[in-house]
Amino acid sequence: MDRNRSDLFDSWESYRKTCRELSHAMASRTGAQVRLAKKTSNLFRTRREAAAKNLDVRRLHRVIEIDPESRIAEVEGMTTFEDFADATLLKGLRPPVVPELKTITVGGAVSGLGIEASSFRHGLAHEMVEEMDILCGDGTIRICRPDNENADLFHAIPNSYGSLGYILRLRVKLLPASPFVKLTHQRFFDRISFLSAIEAACAQSPHTPDFVEGVAFTPDDFVLTMARLSHERGPVNDYKGLQIYYQSLRHRTEDLLTMRDFFWRWDPDWFWCSRSFGMQNPLLRRLLGHWMLRSSSYWKIQSLYRKWKVAERGYAIRKALHLPIELFEPVIQDVEIPIEKSLEFLEFYFREIDIRPCWICPMRPLEAARNWTLYAMEPGALYLNFGFWGSVRTSSDKADGHFNRRIERIVQELGGRKSLYSTSFFPEDEFWRIYNGDAYHKLKLKFDPQGAFRNLYQKTVLGH
Repeated sequence: MDRNRSDLFDSWESYRKTCRELSHAMASRTGAQVRLAKKTSNLFRTRREAAAKNLDVRRLHRVIEIDPESRIAEVEGMTTFEDFADATLLKGLRPPVVPELKTITVGGAVSGLGIEASSFRHGLAHEMVEEMDILCGDGTIRICRPDNENADLFHAIPNSYGSLGYILRLRVKLLPASPFVKLTHQRFFDRISFLSAIEAACAQSPHTPDFVEGVAFTPDDFVLTMARLSHERGPVNDYKGLQIYYQSLRHRTEDLLTMRDFFWRWDPDWFWCSRSFGMQNPLLRRLLGHWMLRSSSYWKIQSLYRKWKVAERGYAIRKALHLPIELFEPVIQDVEIPIEKSLEFLEFYFREIDIRPCWICPMRPLEAARNWTLYAMEPGALYLNFGFWGSVRTSSDKADGHFNRRIERIVQELGGRKSLYSTSFFPEDEFWRIYNGDAYHKLKLKFDPQGAFRNLYQKTVLGH
């Protein structure tokens, strides 16, 4: 990494100038609702076209300041985690939680929830934030902290998806980095022993690893990965070329990565989704790897696929030619399940969904967890995040979203939570019961009384 990455940093003067312009643009809007104009997205739900004013926040994509003494960073909301992590590593520091894909923004991970293999130690991405500047619907920029006059807005931002205001700046706590990360992989052939091992790995003790995660390859083939910060040198792997990280898990017992390559171990193959684009073929990796081996490349292709309605057109052609049609329902989900209910969820999962592999990431909310208005969880309790991204064979007699609704229901039955970055099918009354609608509507009236932003249900379920 270039040690003189001046492009990663902004000045306070530049940041404040941009804030003044955004505040004026918001205050002077003529009744139209507002959307962000930005280069990247990691949402998987389809958005409907609607009349809205675009608010250009793309300039807020850098780090303003890092204080190595206090281990605090001031970072703009549209800064990608790739750039944020690079800036902190230059100072020998790291964010406590670094979501797995390079183009996830810091503001996006806080307003839409972010998780990683360190989350059993440090909670979700929003739990590393001390202060935020929030642009509200009337053009006011409010400084929000957990202990000031805007504490109610501070605690309502996680899981709000920009429906209460946009994050312009965040003050983020940092941790010491290390040159390397040493990984150990342990394979299990039954789910009970795997779940017991992952719970034991997350026990709060001096010997607890720095990172823990797992992968379910089949109903009877699991890998538990434990990783620790390391200063010991040795041969390193990077998984940015012919090697594929997830394929290494069942063949290696140990591995060594640089800190940066550990952060982005999943990104070149979008976990394992690169296989849908042919990018696990060695020849294609050699020819196209420099351009394609990034999650953002796969995202762009998938966005075009949806925009051009390739699947729908394929079905229409096959129907016109009287060819057999196989129907599939996209299922792109991350859900958090209490550890004590995880075996029951796995049994449901392999019985009815069975998308392979499945990512399993432990997380433990911190002490303030019950204060988060729209995503309250039990402080100190261990949850497992199950991430599965693919499709399930369906039939014409099943309702639209049949399998996604089955997931939504079982998650509620087991006392879990579902992330809202992907397509949701909740009826409105059920949605507001789950996501604290009474408190949300009061905050909406307080901070966006004119409805500059679409509400949370409109954005995450209706796709507005």
